[in-house]
Amino acid sequence: MQYSYNKQEKLKSRKFIKELFENGQTLSVYPLRLVYLKKEHDGLYALKMSVSVSKRNFKLAVSRNRIKRVMREVYRLNKHYLYNNLEHKYVFMFIYLGRKEVEYQLLDSKMKALSKLFINKIKNN
Repeated sequence: MQYSYNKQEKLKSRKFIKELFENGQTLSVYPLRLVYLKKEHDGLYALKMSVSVSKRNFKLAVSRNRIKRVMREVYRLNKHYLYNNLEHKYVFMFIYLGRKEVEYQLLDSKMKALSKLFINKIKNN
């Protein structure tokens, strides 16, 4: 598996995002929330993923962009765990809930925990 995060993996469709928030399910491991929806799409990959950081919690765009960049990097390095355990296509959005910026290592461990929680949830359903 390549450790890349290219254009085909990015969730950009307004239609998919709207449907994700209307019909999606959520899982949380503070400071992250995962909103996911089992959805067939025409992408090459099993996941289409996006990240979000609230403007209410981080007024400066520099802070929001840094958190999003770190979240995408953590996802990119750990997505092999998700891909190896998926049977269907999904759309994802990781939302940062915290009010303070956290270290890379903490974000990495929380995203791994959230991924494991997601895999356990879909395996049990």
